[in-house]
Amino acid sequence: MTAPNGTGNPQQPGNNPQPAIPNQYSFLWLSAAIFLMVLWLQDGGQPQLRELAYSDFKTAVVNDQVSEVTLKEEAITGLFTDSGAASFSSDTPSQASTPGFRTIRPPMEDPSLLGLLEEQGVTIRAMPSGLPWWQELIRGFLPWILLLALMFWFWGAAQKRMTQGGGPFDFSRSKARKARRETSTATLDDVAGIESAKREIAEIIDFLKSPEKYRALGAVMPKGVLLVGPPGTGKTLLARAIAGEAEVPFYSISASEFIEMFVGVGAARVRDMFQEARKDAPALIFIDELDAIGRSRGAGLGGGHDEREQTLNQILTEMDGFEAHENVLVLAATNRPDVLDSALLRPGRFDRKVTLDRPHKDARTAILQVHVRKVPLAIDVDLEQLAARTIGFSGADLKNLVNEAALTAARENLHEVSARCFEVARDRIILGEERDARLSPEERKAVAYHECGHAIMAYYMPNADPLTKLTIIPHGMAMGVTEQTPREDHYTYTESYLKDRIKVMLGGRCAEKLVYGEVSTGAQNDLKEATTLIRRMIGQWGMSEKIGPLGLSIGEEHVFLGREMGLPREFSEKMAEMIDAEIQAQLLAMEKATLDFLTDHRDQLEALAKAVLKAETLSAEDVEEILRKEDARKIA
Repeated sequence: MTAPNGTGNPQQPGNNPQPAIPNQYSFLWLSAAIFLMVLWLQDGGQPQLRELAYSDFKTAVVNDQVSEVTLKEEAITGLFTDSGAASFSSDTPSQASTPGFRTIRPPMEDPSLLGLLEEQGVTIRAMPSGLPWWQELIRGFLPWILLLALMFWFWGAAQKRMTQGGGPFDFSRSKARKARRETSTATLDDVAGIESAKREIAEIIDFLKSPEKYRALGAVMPKGVLLVGPPGTGKTLLARAIAGEAEVPFYSISASEFIEMFVGVGAARVRDMFQEARKDAPALIFIDELDAIGRSRGAGLGGGHDEREQTLNQILTEMDGFEAHENVLVLAATNRPDVLDSALLRPGRFDRKVTLDRPHKDARTAILQVHVRKVPLAIDVDLEQLAARTIGFSGADLKNLVNEAALTAARENLHEVSARCFEVARDRIILGEERDARLSPEERKAVAYHECGHAIMAYYMPNADPLTKLTIIPHGMAMGVTEQTPREDHYTYTESYLKDRIKVMLGGRCAEKLVYGEVSTGAQNDLKEATTLIRRMIGQWGMSEKIGPLGLSIGEEHVFLGREMGLPREFSEKMAEMIDAEIQAQLLAMEKATLDFLTDHRDQLEALAKAVLKAETLSAEDVEEILRKEDARKIA
């Protein structure tokens, strides 16, 4: 099989996380302290006393064992003398060293008590009945106040966790993260390889910094800028750089964060976000993955009251509501501009569209120079050569390449990242990680013939991409890999190039058929890619004399959606049958041509398979040397 290219996706901008609640348990501790104070007040603030029967109390007074008493309305408390404390000692540890006592007064008044106390010389104290008015007030109302406060606190905390916001009515608050220059570390210097996009953005930043210069010439700032490009090409990174350069408030949010399970929440959050941005104008709003809510309306899903469509309608309304003096700019990023609603794309909403494509060679070199700033490179590392060998890599892929090379160097305890580390990292990204697969000798031989079929077609087809490496070591999900690297960046493809590419894909299956007389399941991915490519050639690129120069929507999501919902299709059933028949006819013709070619080069196939079974991995130079020797021997 041929090796796919990987893609990356940077993180979203914004470094303004939800603030932590300081001392979140302080309220609970305070409540507990107040509750204990109430209990203490209810108990009169007295320590624990020894309980005495009233008769024992009078006996103790007669025996001179009481030194002091305090007369209350319902009870008598007092202190023992030393002899009294020893006489009424208790086995209870908490009362063993307590010199005080307490006894309940009888319901009937004892007229002889005062005389007895005076006769024995006991100090008599009296305490008014009841507590002071403020203590009574606290004891009566504070427990209820405390209970209600705890209920409200727990209710608010639960609502805050549910909404991830600041209170029980926070559903409609925007979740956009606010960043300023001092909190953003990325700048335009960190964005390389997209100079045209940087010029567009630099003009917007200059407009925000000095709007008077443009207004003097009658210019009005665009209301929206749409960043379009494949994943990993730097859309979100560019937005982060704007946050670091613009010196104005920057609000960032993913489009999916507008939508919740509650009806109307998305539209409310849009209103809140734009309202906050207007307060801080001039300001920037960045909406990542706009296609999550900006898909075309009327596709048959949900109807006019669908939550996603309500959110989209609110965005359209808010962008129309901007005035020239508001200075609020909306940046949005998407890798699916074909599914966006036409109302979003018209001038007055998104006035500019900035396209970011996969970087060319010079741009890849500049991107690598940015990512290796903090990486100690060995003397044998040539970034230009590395950029030439990474055709098709996006900016995120190149960042991942540098990181994988640094990880490889660290794993091998190196002090510098060498060219071999980059080679290992590149193979890991393109081919996949090497894995152990215990193949039987017969399966290993079949894999060798399969990959050699790919390699021979890649070597001899005049328009195919050059062969780079041939290996039968399992990588990723593949039992073997034949790697091809384009000579230069391609932006358009000719019919001859695409047909040779399909023949390379069919080379493995045809080699199996030639050697074993049957095919295996190993060509599943090759057949899938070949079928997809030939379908585009016939239905979208007009590369068929029978079908003609038609550009039909083949294999796109909204077409199948329209078919399921009963919407009209762009072509008839008869045309679909013709396309399917033409796809089958061309694939069969190319398979026959590939099989015939491998039959004529059977000796080269056998020699190459024998070599790769012995070495497991062959470079392009090794393959070329083997095939040339066989060609020379065949001619001789």
